[in-house]
Amino acid sequence: GELCGILLTVGRHLVLLVLQAAPGKVTEAVKVAIDAGYRHIDCAYLYHNEHEVGAGIRYKIQEGVVRREDLFIASKLWCTWHTKPLVRTACCRSLKALKLKYLDLYLMHWPMGFKPPHPAWIMIPSKLLSFCFSHPGVYDLPLDCTNMVIPSDTDFLDTWEAMEDLVSNGLVKNIGVSNFNHEQLERLLNKPGLRFKPVTNQIECHPYLNQKNLISFLSIQRCVRDCLLSSWWLEKGASMLDLLAHRPVLCLSSEGVYLMDDPVIQRIAKEHNKSPAQILIRFQIQRNVIVIPKSVTPSWIKENIQVFDFELTQHNMDSILSLDRNLRLATFPITKNHKDYPFHIEY
Repeated sequence: GELCGILLTVGRHLVLLVLQAAPGKVTEAVKVAIDAGYRHIDCAYLYHNEHEVGAGIRYKIQEGVVRREDLFIASKLWCTWHTKPLVRTACCRSLKALKLKYLDLYLMHWPMGFKPPHPAWIMIPSKLLSFCFSHPGVYDLPLDCTNMVIPSDTDFLDTWEAMEDLVSNGLVKNIGVSNFNHEQLERLLNKPGLRFKPVTNQIECHPYLNQKNLISFLSIQRCVRDCLLSSWWLEKGASMLDLLAHRPVLCLSSEGVYLMDDPVIQRIAKEHNKSPAQILIRFQIQRNVIVIPKSVTPSWIKENIQVFDFELTQHNMDSILSLDRNLRLATFPITKNHKDYPFHIEY
């Protein structure tokens, strides 16, 4: 049948699947992914692996497998860099780590701004900077005496203005958001003097949190052209959200719920002679969303993209949608007191 993908309306790039990988064997994972057909690679300052991702990209470009313009590289602005003068600094650091001249997409990782790094830290020598990068959390999550995050006095609308400048200055092609609820999206879209509308909202989404209401909202808001969904649970053994140190978990909840072992997913996988991961990826593709499967295991990287030779039936889709239980994994509890915490409302 015809190869079906999800078109992200940003030039001529057809985004099929997205690789998101943990630190460590990232360079080799990127090489395997590009060879397998991945062209959209999801990065972030917080992952502390952009230099490894960049090494993999450069290797495949030098090898002649791809050109830079064939790839769609995304990164994210972390919460401690929301102050307007720091946004460009953060973006340039990602570009330097990746050794790229521009990003195809730059996302605001969360709507919440945290206390920024000390000015002296921003200017420290590269060796000490590397030490800081290798000890995530020391500067990324400023905590008070109650172990709650220390907020900044920033407004994400002001941060967005600085991100718009990145587009105007040619450092990024497109900008978007991540982990925004519908009220925050509405506030951004209704911002007076908005120069560039967000092209994506990257969110947690899986059959136990199918985000039907938010996806419906995004479909209505045609200017938000795609809902970019983080499918971190798709790595075999279920890897936790990157915010939580890439820590693999066996269960998705304290009740011992494990999505891969769900009887409905198992039955549909057997019906199509596919793995549970492939069923979960295909489910999102048929909802017209972009999937971010995360793995550094070569066989799983290759398996995760082999999802265009079958189609789920409407009965399959309805069965998977019926699994919804509003089970959110990435609640980011140390930020619940923040004025811009996104999960105090349903969607």
